[in-house]
Amino acid sequence: MSITWPNKENFKLWLTAICGVMLSLGGLAEHTALIDERLGIFFYLTAYLSGGYLGFLSAVKNLMRLKINISFLMITAAIGAAFISQWLEGAILLFLFTLSGALESLALNKSRRAIHSLMDLRPAQGRIRHADGREELVPVEELKVGQVVVVKPGEHIPVDGRIVSGYSDVDQAAITGESVPVPKETGDQVFAATLNKQGAIEVEVTRPAEDTTLAKIIQLVEKAQRNKARTQRFLDNFEPPYVVGVVIVVLLLILIPWVILGQDFDPVFYRAMTVLVVASPCALIISTPASILSAIANAAKNGILFKGGIHIEQTTGIDTIALDKTGTLTEGKPVVTDLIPFNGEVSGGGAVSGSWAAESGEPAKELLSIAAGCELNSEHHLAEAIVSKAEKEGVEPVSVMNLQSVPGKGVHATWNGHRVSVGNLKLFVKESENWPEMLTDRAQKLRDEGKTVVYVVDNSRPIGLIALADQLRPQAKKMIEDLRRLGIREIVMLTGDNRGVAEAIGRQLDLDEVHAELLPEQKLEKIEELKKRGFVAMVGDGVNDAPALATSHLGISMGAAGTDVALETADVVLMGDDLSRLPYLIKLSRKSRKIVWQNITFSLAVIVMLLFGVFLIELPLTAGVIGHEGSTLLVVLNGLRLLNSG
Repeated sequence: MSITWPNKENFKLWLTAICGVMLSLGGLAEHTALIDERLGIFFYLTAYLSGGYLGFLSAVKNLMRLKINISFLMITAAIGAAFISQWLEGAILLFLFTLSGALESLALNKSRRAIHSLMDLRPAQGRIRHADGREELVPVEELKVGQVVVVKPGEHIPVDGRIVSGYSDVDQAAITGESVPVPKETGDQVFAATLNKQGAIEVEVTRPAEDTTLAKIIQLVEKAQRNKARTQRFLDNFEPPYVVGVVIVVLLLILIPWVILGQDFDPVFYRAMTVLVVASPCALIISTPASILSAIANAAKNGILFKGGIHIEQTTGIDTIALDKTGTLTEGKPVVTDLIPFNGEVSGGGAVSGSWAAESGEPAKELLSIAAGCELNSEHHLAEAIVSKAEKEGVEPVSVMNLQSVPGKGVHATWNGHRVSVGNLKLFVKESENWPEMLTDRAQKLRDEGKTVVYVVDNSRPIGLIALADQLRPQAKKMIEDLRRLGIREIVMLTGDNRGVAEAIGRQLDLDEVHAELLPEQKLEKIEELKKRGFVAMVGDGVNDAPALATSHLGISMGAAGTDVALETADVVLMGDDLSRLPYLIKLSRKSRKIVWQNITFSLAVIVMLLFGVFLIELPLTAGVIGHEGSTLLVVLNGLRLLNSG
C-alpha cells in the first residue's frame, strides 16, 4: 500500500511526527534502559533526516543562488550539535523547527483559504430551462451566455446573470459584504455564489463561470497576496545580509575563544550553536505576511478588495479623502422630491396669475399624470424618474398625441385638445416673462436646494413644478462622521455636476470643500493640489474618475460588483454600495499596522533577550530553540487575529 501526501501541509506534519517519535525513542535509548543504547544513533539519524529534510532542500536551493537563509542556520546548528555529541538537542531543534514551519503554513494558508471558501458557495450545477420548458441540471462550467437558469428559494445562484422573471431578496454578503438581503426583480443583476432567499427566479447567464465576479475576486486576492507590503519587502531584503552577519559572528565566537584565547572547543562551539539558533530572524521575517495576508482575507470577506499588501500600508497614512458625488455619495439616479401644483390663470394680455394648490390630493395627481403622459416614452433619466413616481403613486399617465421632443429642453404634446409641455426653463423662455414672481421665486429656491426643476405647462398656463434630485446614499452622513472620528483631516467633493447641486450636497454632509463642474482632467488637477497638503485617497466610480484614481496616493473604486473597469482601475475596490466599508477599511489597515509593529517589536525583543541569556546565564540550546520557535508561532497567531477583526 502506498502513502499519498494530499498536500504540502500534511507532508510537513508527517515529517514532524516522524521526527518527534524518533527523537523520543533516541532519548529513551540514550538515557534509560528501556531501549538498547546502540539503537539510539539510528533513531537520532532518522529524526535528523525527517526533521531536516525540507530545511536542507531550502538551504541547498538558496546556496545554489549564492544566498544563505534561515534554514541554513537551523541545519548548521543541528549538525553542529551532533558534531559535539549533543544529538538529542539537535533533534529537538529540528523537530521544533519543522513543527513551527508546518504550523506556520497551516496558519497562513488559513487566511488564504478564507477567501477560497467562497467558491464552496457556488453550486456545482445549474438548472437550465430549455425553450420547450424542460429543465436540466448541467455543470456550471457548461453554462453558456444567453441560457436561462432557474434558481429556487434557498439555492445559491450559480453564475452572474440578469433576472428575466421573478422577484426575490438575494443575500449578496459573499460578494459585496452587504449585511441585509437586497430586493431583486426583473432586469436586476445577480452574482454567482449569492443566496436566493425567497421566490423562484429565472436568470439569464451574462458571463461564463470562469469570468464571474466571484472568480475575479479570487484572482485579485491571490494577486494581492503575492504583492508584498513595503515593510515585508524590506524584511525580505534584510534577511540575507542579516543571516550572513549571524554566520560571521558565530564563526568569530568559535575562533576567537578557541584559537586565540585557548578555551575548550566543546563549550565554545555549543555556545556558538545556541547563538546561531536564537539570533535567527524567523519571527521577524514572518511578522508582516502573517498580518497582511489575514487583513487581505478579512477585507475580501467584507466586500473590500486590496490589490496588494502595499495598499494596506498606504491606507494607514490617509488624512485627506476626495469623494466623487454621483454614484458615490449619491445613488446616481434622480427621484421626484416635490410635486407643487399651481392654479394659474392667463389674462387677456397674456399675463399669468394664480396661487399654490395643495401639494397632495387631486391637483398633485393631475400634475403628475400629465407630466408622466408626456414623458412616458422618453429615455431621459428625469423622464424615467417622473414615470416611476407615477407608477409608485398609482397615478395613470394621460394619453397624449402629437408628441414632439425638443432636445435639451423638454417635450410638447396634445392632450384633451390642449397643448401641454413638460421641460426646463429653456423650453419656456417667452412664456416665463408673463409668469408671476411667486412661481419663479419658488423654482429658484428649489434650485438653491440642489434640485432640478421641471415645469408643467398647459396652453402657456403653468400648472405646476416638479422637483427632482439625486438622493444621498443612506449611509453617507454617518460615513462622513465616522471618517472625522478616525482623524481624517480634510474631506472634499470633486464632481462634474453643477455647482448648486454640489454645494447643496456639501452642506448636507458638512464637507470641507466642494469643487463642481469639473472635467476628468480637472479632477486630476485638484488631486495634485490636495497631495501638496496631505496623503490623499480618491473615492470614485472607477470610470470617469480613472485619472484622479490613478493620481491619488490611494485610489478607491466604489460599488464595483460586476464592473470590469472598476476592478481594474483602483488600488482598493469596494464591491458593494455600502459607504460604511470606507471607514472599515481604514480601521482595518490601521489595526493591521499596529499588529505588524507589535510583531516586529516582540520578535526583536525575544532575539535580544535570548542573546543576553546565552552570554549571561549560559542559556541551553534547548531553551533557545523553544524561545525561538515559540516566538515565531506567537507572531503568526497574533497576525491571524486580523482574520476575524471587526
